[in-house]
Amino acid sequence: MAFESTRVATIKSSPSMAVSIAAKAMRAKGEHVVDLSLGEPDFDTPDHIVQAAIEAMRKGLTRYTAPDGLVELREAIVAKFKRENGLDYAMDEISIGNGAKQILFNAFLATLEPGDEVVVPAPYWVSYTDIVILHGGIPKTVPCGVEDAFKITAERLEAAITPKTRWFLFNSPSNPTGAIYTADELKALGAVLARHPHVAIMSDEIYEHIVCGEVPFTSFVVACPELKDRTLIINGVSKAYAMTGWRLGYAAGPRELTRALNKLQSQSTTCPSSITQFAAAAALNGPQDFVTTAVAEYKARGELVARGFSAIPGLEVRAPEGAFYLFPKCAHYIGKTAPDGARISNDTELASYLLREGKVATVPGAAFGVEPYIRLSFATSRDNLAIAIERTADALAKLR
Repeated sequence: MAFESTRVATIKSSPSMAVSIAAKAMRAKGEHVVDLSLGEPDFDTPDHIVQAAIEAMRKGLTRYTAPDGLVELREAIVAKFKRENGLDYAMDEISIGNGAKQILFNAFLATLEPGDEVVVPAPYWVSYTDIVILHGGIPKTVPCGVEDAFKITAERLEAAITPKTRWFLFNSPSNPTGAIYTADELKALGAVLARHPHVAIMSDEIYEHIVCGEVPFTSFVVACPELKDRTLIINGVSKAYAMTGWRLGYAAGPRELTRALNKLQSQSTTCPSSITQFAAAAALNGPQDFVTTAVAEYKARGELVARGFSAIPGLEVRAPEGAFYLFPKCAHYIGKTAPDGARISNDTELASYLLREGKVATVPGAAFGVEPYIRLSFATSRDNLAIAIERTADALAKLR
């Protein structure tokens, strides 16, 4: 008896999670693996956030909330947009989900008709295209390699838009590349989108606080305020506040759209966790010292990996501007042969080789829609990163 539907059969499991599971299995056997596969901060959630959750539980605040979340959290999100981005949103222009990924699910489920196209610059976060496919859409990816600074241009965006285009989806700072769009680059994209009023914009800004280089973060709506009425900003507390397991994402956008998202929420998970919502409100309203300290550490780690991997012959490295990822191009090693005689035909096989031979877990560029690259997360200690650099260099040097 078959249980998997045709629609589910068209998508794949998360590649980054699959690599992480393989790395954990090796660790369980006693092997020392440096896992650079998952984009997960290695810091503990700040204590004042944890205490807010504990206090909520002790007060018995463990009931269902409204599908669009607690008033306290929506107020905190509205205040965050005003304070940090200079953007004005009303309470009913906010939607809250169990992670930013659920916001993506809800948005595409609410808006896509079969055959609608979603323009996505590649490299893209691994789940974007599968979520589009799952909801009947067609991802239209636009390759943007290291030679393009990993960013789509206005000309390429214009060429990708058709009468069937429903959304333009991108993220800045970028997972997997660490690229950040400048305000002028966003304005150039906005000028194209202004000529196509049938296209909505989904701007994933979950890494907004993690800026490692000289390019400052600019929210898409700040750069293109004239497009606010068809832009959905996606954000969350996972990355900035080390709250990945708490599962809390949020979005701000047009009232009619957020109403649809909240309606879907009422029929799926009912609401986000009440405990997590109190914790998220504490994160947004409370002291931001942790964010400042964590970002300074990410910046130091980014400089370490950019310098270390750039020194490995054959890797083409662009220093990350934000987030906590490095995305080296590895074309030099494709076609080479491993010590055991296996030929490295693509970046998936190279990532597998690095895990097997170097005990370093990375994610192949194919998972992000471009080849040949590997993504590594530097959201781990500098000691681990130094080991990873040395092991990667040694393993690559063995290829012939």
